[in-house]
Amino acid sequence: MEDLDIRLLVDLLRDRITPNRSLGQHFLLDEAVIKRAVEIASGNKPINQQSHVLEIGPGPGSLTLELLRTGARVTAIEFDEESISHLNRVFDSEEGRLQVIHGDALQIEWPQDITHIVSNLPYQISSPILEKIQTFHFKNHLQGIALLVQEEFAEKMAMSKGYASRGPLGHSLWLDFLVELDLKVPPHSFSPSPRVHSRLTNLIPIHRDFLESIDSRLYRMVISECFSNRRRKLRTTLKKPPNRLNRISGWHRSRWLTAITSIPNETLDLRPENLSSEDWVTIISQISQA
Repeated sequence: MEDLDIRLLVDLLRDRITPNRSLGQHFLLDEAVIKRAVEIASGNKPINQQSHVLEIGPGPGSLTLELLRTGARVTAIEFDEESISHLNRVFDSEEGRLQVIHGDALQIEWPQDITHIVSNLPYQISSPILEKIQTFHFKNHLQGIALLVQEEFAEKMAMSKGYASRGPLGHSLWLDFLVELDLKVPPHSFSPSPRVHSRLTNLIPIHRDFLESIDSRLYRMVISECFSNRRRKLRTTLKKPPNRLNRISGWHRSRWLTAITSIPNETLDLRPENLSSEDWVTIISQISQA
């Protein structure tokens, strides 16, 4: 691997393909961003020979190269067949530590012993991939996650722009992670350049003891329902049970209509964007105890 560098990897792949924007093929060239992604994913438990890292959409292998240099095992999921051939060719000496899987990261099962996820995510699958990451983390307890995503999307993940950036995405991630925004990444850091700025985002696993008393599925369901009409007051939205409420054990229309009477009037007069994640926990606790 010593004879490889980021620019060479990108050039070798671009000699063989025309990047497909529909697949999110914007190849990262900035070495500082790549090194920082590995650094923040390491957190308090550095990525090393004992780590197994998942990379989604490795493309030319720019990030893959840095991950392999840590000594970790890497599983890379790639949809594009030409990129897979390229990765197997340039990293042929790393056959024991690198597994390249052909498939859709949303559809295939991830190895159960994954410890970290580091990825330059294709923008169009960012939201569903985050849902899958949360589901995976609930069962397998990831140690660190670093994702490069569209900047506006990153702000929604972290809910860093005040009321306007609050929504189901950020409130859901809050259950499991402390979301920190890191480096801003301009379009010229990629080949070809995207039309938007990107942001390196660190998801730090966190355990919040006070969440053990609430049903996370109900939490997500209620928030999603309220934000589907974000300009309405909660009073208007919550007077009707959420869609598919009966899929949650113990819940049905009659119980719901009784439960929402336990929410104080001053809360019902608010709009969903006025509430913090802690406020939503309070609401779910109130209706669950009714």
